[in-house]
Amino acid sequence: MKKQAFNPYLPSWEYIPDGEPYVFGDRVYIYGSHDFYNGYVFCMGDYVCWSAPVDDLGNWRYEGVIYPKTSDPLNRDGKMCLYAPDVTVGPDGRYYLYYVLDHVSIVSVAVCDTPAGTYEFYGYVHYEDGTRLGEKPGDEPQFDPGVLTEGEDTYLYTGFCARGDKSRTGAMMTVLGPDMLTIKKAPQRVAPGCEYSAGTGFEGHEFFEAPSIRKRDNTYYFIYSSIVMHELCYAVSDHPTGGFVYGGVIVSNCDLHIDSYKPADMPAAYGANNHGSMVQIGEDWYIFYHRHTNNTWYSRQGCAEKLTIREDGSIEQAEITSCGLNGGPLKGKGEYPAYLACNLFTDVPSVYVGKSNVPRVMQDGRDGDEEPGYIANFTESATAGFKYFLCEDIREISIWVRGYGNGFFEVKTSWNGEVLAKLPVQNTNVWEKYTAPVSIPDGVQAIYLTYRGDGAPSLRSFELA
Repeated sequence: MKKQAFNPYLPSWEYIPDGEPYVFGDRVYIYGSHDFYNGYVFCMGDYVCWSAPVDDLGNWRYEGVIYPKTSDPLNRDGKMCLYAPDVTVGPDGRYYLYYVLDHVSIVSVAVCDTPAGTYEFYGYVHYEDGTRLGEKPGDEPQFDPGVLTEGEDTYLYTGFCARGDKSRTGAMMTVLGPDMLTIKKAPQRVAPGCEYSAGTGFEGHEFFEAPSIRKRDNTYYFIYSSIVMHELCYAVSDHPTGGFVYGGVIVSNCDLHIDSYKPADMPAAYGANNHGSMVQIGEDWYIFYHRHTNNTWYSRQGCAEKLTIREDGSIEQAEITSCGLNGGPLKGKGEYPAYLACNLFTDVPSVYVGKSNVPRVMQDGRDGDEEPGYIANFTESATAGFKYFLCEDIREISIWVRGYGNGFFEVKTSWNGEVLAKLPVQNTNVWEKYTAPVSIPDGVQAIYLTYRGDGAPSLRSFELA
């Protein structure tokens, strides 16, 4: 039986950001870096892989560790982290994994005969004279490789451009030969950083990091994280080697710019850096991205949304939801975990994660413990939003709450809408169930839960009946 698909699409105890999705055969594979729950830096884990059937996107399977961090000859002691990778199929039909370690500025490559087997170190991207890319005078530092192979050529996109750093000009594209390592065409800029964007059309959405490349029909889509970090943008060209024209924002992990259910300038979640890419699954295109949990930058989880691509090839910005890969709204009956909240905020708006005294998705235990996620620290005005459900004859709502708090949860179908029910809660050391009658209009609806009162209780789940 097919399972419903949620955001995040992997289990709540898994933290795989920087997702690069690919369809190989009849499965979708997701490659990314590997954060830890309660991690203190980015990308502390080995590379792991998950996959799902193309016709059952709620049923993800753990493929295991595909590349330990100690596999790279420069990192035998494991002191460096594996940053965001990408995968491409070479002319020989093998799968090539491109990545950069966190304290060096060269591109490493590993190879495997299958999409999710154990990858083995293969070599470093280099010029014909053996000089490694990133170490030749004039090379910009290598970061976040994105790759696309067509015929005998592999197009490698890299870069990181911080505000105020004029030594880095933008995203760079390098052409590699059929051995997947040797440079055929030296790096050239394909998208500007913020210090070099005047008059380019990228102003305000300049390249920051996370380059990724996809081809749709005869158009190349260059996907990247912009200088404001929370958004993934795209640029288009008829050629993979240049001529990219800014297209727009694909998704923001705080839903900025979206005005369908809120003001466009209202952040509806706590955002921060973003990284991901597009993939076609069946007839539909999706954008994969990541969100931030535990009120930190370092525990990120993968999410995905269905895309609307117009006839001219432009992309409509996707709204963040709780049901991204589901193909439609979730069932309007049953119990749903609180960590599925796509909106999370208080009356004091914040675009970025890390503010004090705000609600946060977290879990009990340590990283790797298969403990279900929940939302902690519901202070006064804290709101969790869940979108969307196909509701029919909803007459009752229940919530499971733990912790110290005396107040009530309001139930609404929009963030600033009419209060349809109130659920009083009180201090408790264990998860307690609270139930109230409610009449939710039939049809596709959002569910918003707002806390009013003292203390800071936690929310594990809610149930519609």
